Amino acid sequence: MSEAAAAHAHGGYESPLTPESWGKLGMWVFLAGDAMSFGTLLAAYGAVRFGSGDWPVPAEVLGTVLSGFMTFLLICSSVTMVWALAAAQDRNLSGFRRNMILTILGGVIFLGLQYYEWSHFMLDLNLWFSNNAYGSPLFGSTFYIITGFHGMHVTGGVIYLIIILIKGWNGLYLGEGQANYVEILGLYWHFVDLVWIMVFTFIYLL
Repeated sequence: MSEAAAAHAHGGYESPLTPESWGKLGMWVFLAGDAMSFGTLLAAYGAVRFGSGDWPVPAEVLGTVLSGFMTFLLICSSVTMVWALAAAQDRNLSGFRRNMILTILGGVIFLGLQYYEWSHFMLDLNLWFSNNAYGSPLFGSTFYIITGFHGMHVTGGVIYLIIILIKGWNGLYLGEGQANYVEILGLYWHFVDLVWIMVFTFIYLL
């Protein structure tokens, strides 16, 4: 059915929403709800922190060197995600593969560093969920809940990236129309990266 015939069949009105734009809309709705979840967690963290009389200075306990590198790593992975999308739109299969792999590696290394950081805090600094030697026991609880919640999102994002890479390995997602699936993935990954910048600022720096 032609576009004109389709418009006539709908009483002269042609819906501006296509399957591609429905996918983007669905992702934006999901991200809006997810943003509220992170916003609530960070707001609760702020309320607990400023209501506590013995909250430690986060930078003195957690440090900022490793977490700063993790932040830089995620920012770099956002750049490679942009390059992967551009390659898909330009029908550059090798560029798509290369930049998707680099983005996945960024996510995997981030998760590995987070595991190392958690292990260091628990075993070497004695910072646990419900008790620590630095003041309020909620310091550890809020740290692990918020960074763990974000880590779950990174894990989901890495799995999402791997699926798109496998399905698109032979060129399925090349071209303006099919590259839309890569763009939707990019929306999620950029969101995860942006949230980490906020977490890094509120949890580690302030």
